[in-house]
Amino acid sequence: MKINKLVFYLLSSLFILASCEDDVLVKPSAMLRLDYPKPEYGTIKTDCPYSFSVNKNTYIVQKKNCGINIAYPNMKATLYLTYQDVQNNNLDSLLRDAQKLAYDHTIKANSIPAFPFVNPDSKVYGMFYPINGNAATQAEFYVTDSINHFLNGALYFDAKPNFDSIYPAVVYLREDIRKLMETITWK
Repeated sequence: MKINKLVFYLLSSLFILASCEDDVLVKPSAMLRLDYPKPEYGTIKTDCPYSFSVNKNTYIVQKKNCGINIAYPNMKATLYLTYQDVQNNNLDSLLRDAQKLAYDHTIKANSIPAFPFVNPDSKVYGMFYPINGNAATQAEFYVTDSINHFLNGALYFDAKPNFDSIYPAVVYLREDIRKLMETITWK
């Protein structure tokens, strides 16, 4: 009997040791990696009283009254630009309207910081509003020379605003907006 018990314990120990493996580890969800082409810029030329550098990975749709839509088909996004003449001392109302457009998104936005833009050499002054959160637009801006010209823009995606999902594209497009603001010249 002692031999049977010994064999039983040896076999049991062998099975237990043989069945030991590393624990199964659940891998965390993978993060989507989106690589966008390095931006190459060219100057847009229109009959409008302004010009600026635009990403060559876009296509331009000229609207009436010197409005322009800059479409990013790979990102399903569009930057809508609206031009207005400064006349009859209406600069205050243009500025107030542009600021209101940005801050209308406070209901859904987590934050809306304001970054002033000043380029006295080109007579370009403005404000850039990156809108963080699940708001309808992800960036608003305006530029003006304070005398004759006023241009404001808004960035929209053709998708439900899920900030976490569109964030890589938002960062890329905000850099394009900054480039536009830095390179705008008035005619």
